[in-house]
Amino acid sequence: MTTGAPFTIDVHLDADGRRDRLAEDLWRGLARPPRAIQPKHFYDAAGCALYEQITQLDEYYQARTEIQILTREVDGIMDRHRPTELVELGSGSSRKTRALIDALLRNGATYRYLPFDVSAQALREAASSLAETYPSLEIHAIAGDFEHHLQEVPRPAADAVRMVAFLGGTIGNIAPDQRPEFLRDVAGLLGTGDVLLMGVDLDSDPERTRRAYDDAAGVTAEFNRNVLRVLNRELDADFVPEDFAHLAVWQAPERRVEMRLRASRPMRVRFGRLATEVEIADGEEILTEICCKFNEPFLREIYAEVGLELIEWHADAEMRFAVTLARLADERA
Repeated sequence: MTTGAPFTIDVHLDADGRRDRLAEDLWRGLARPPRAIQPKHFYDAAGCALYEQITQLDEYYQARTEIQILTREVDGIMDRHRPTELVELGSGSSRKTRALIDALLRNGATYRYLPFDVSAQALREAASSLAETYPSLEIHAIAGDFEHHLQEVPRPAADAVRMVAFLGGTIGNIAPDQRPEFLRDVAGLLGTGDVLLMGVDLDSDPERTRRAYDDAAGVTAEFNRNVLRVLNRELDADFVPEDFAHLAVWQAPERRVEMRLRASRPMRVRFGRLATEVEIADGEEILTEICCKFNEPFLREIYAEVGLELIEWHADAEMRFAVTLARLADERA
């Protein structure tokens, strides 16, 4: 734990820990076909910067639509639920969080913000900026991995009303077979009177959705290839990122876009840190991210499976994106 003005940060996944986790994930995902890399490894410093660029692209409607919905609805949401503590999962730069914090602080009480992210450096930068902007806000950051460290989120302060925010449609990046366990862990952060605020990308227009991951400027392609640079640096691999084509494919039965990297030649990739090699065939694909899409009935089913109840649904007029609220299912207003 690092404590001191103007914020506190608990680091449960340092650089060595991230490297060990990457090695474990790599062995599971790349050792044999079908090959895959978990998308959490996109977000080194270069990956975070590229993602911020993606959120500004014309094709990437998700970020701006979510901001528009939050701006429109946030005061009503805060008035109805009166949270005094905000936990944000996958907080990144905390850019979107400012709309929530502004609405919280308009009530004039003392509030606590707990951002959770895999990158300790991103947390430090975001927490420092927020502390300067909001000097009355208590900030307690947690650096960790969703799969292993959600239980490290501090318990709520006495008499606190907690809001857990999971924005950006990130729930769509979690594999369907892993989603229930993740949401049960999230539900474990809630108590009576607490709420989950979650952004979900909708399945209204498959081609528009696919283009959000295959922009004309090629920023998403560079973001996708950057994960190979992460592997080169962290695991002493010798990928040549330029030898892989970026693909974004709509998979109708699964309601999702899949991002892939396709090899343009046969290759043998060495992983010095693991003392091993992997042979990849010409045209072979590596799955790097899934981006699942939702609708209201589907989300209700998902929540019901893990003991949550959908209580608010706020979508844009074109039904591209929705901001939702849920609570523990056995709670009655």
